[in-house]
Amino acid sequence: MKKIIILFLLSLTTMVSIFSCSKKEENTNSLVIYTPATRFFIDRLVEDFKQKNPDINVEIIIAGTAEIIKRIDAEKNDPLGDIFFAANENILKYNSNLFEEYVSTNADNIYDDYRSKEKYITGFMLSPSVLIVNTNLIKDIKIEGYADLLNPALKGKIAFNDPTTSSSSFEQLVNMLYSMGNGNPDNGWEYVQKLYANLDGKLLSSSSAVYKGVADSEYAVGLTFESAAANYIHTGSPIEVVYMKEGVLTKAHSMAIIKNAKHLENAKRFVDYVTSYDAQKIINDELFTRAIIKNLEGSQILIPLEQINDIKEDEEKVDANKDAWLEKFKNIVTGA
Repeated sequence: MKKIIILFLLSLTTMVSIFSCSKKEENTNSLVIYTPATRFFIDRLVEDFKQKNPDINVEIIIAGTAEIIKRIDAEKNDPLGDIFFAANENILKYNSNLFEEYVSTNADNIYDDYRSKEKYITGFMLSPSVLIVNTNLIKDIKIEGYADLLNPALKGKIAFNDPTTSSSSFEQLVNMLYSMGNGNPDNGWEYVQKLYANLDGKLLSSSSAVYKGVADSEYAVGLTFESAAANYIHTGSPIEVVYMKEGVLTKAHSMAIIKNAKHLENAKRFVDYVTSYDAQKIINDELFTRAIIKNLEGSQILIPLEQINDIKEDEEKVDANKDAWLEKFKNIVTGA
């Protein structure tokens, strides 16, 4: 009997050891990506990444930017995600305590103007704010910029989502404050109030609802980011991209490794992959987005940046005023 018990305990110990090793191996060979990106965009990159790294099991969790930030913060003592993919730099800087420092091996290939000064942020594509127009619905209404969105004929037909829940929408808010304020964001709020009035109380809850709403003919025009609109052009949808004549902010969409990520080395490999020539060519040629590295020709369906009325923001001012501006926008919505 004693011998049987000893054999049972030895067998149990072996099973535990095997389970622990397999669990450790599974953890080592995994990568969990949190992203607000579209399936079309993230799946193509992950497909190529897995071909180059067949040993890594990739899990993709898609949610809105604000929801992802809340989740990373809630999990900070035991992170379940490894990387936050596709957010603007302001959002990442505002939550810098949640991210791990890592400088990509491809950092020197990134355009100087769009290479982050922060060691935990890596840009991977350029994303101008744009207007997306449904050519079937807009008819003879002229859309060349922000001012045209105040046309009474567009009341209730404009898609815009809450900038408190979306990084692309916050970029649009900053863009209109600077462009309609002639470089001084404090002077742009009168326009924001007038625009909200023309939304007729329709404020959407996600960035995807904007471009999908316009493409599905629920709205005539929307405020979005370039790659989302360009994808519909490629598929033959009745969509036009308009670069605001008053001025366009072009930001780098970025990624950051989550602090204390369980699969840190795999997260680093993904950052290096997305900034590699092969991935950037996919971004440029197949995903209809502007690559961020220097040695690639421009997209075939996007106009050159030189033809856009490019404007700049004061990043320090935006960072310092983010909370105040979002609160001011909330007050416009609530009538406070």
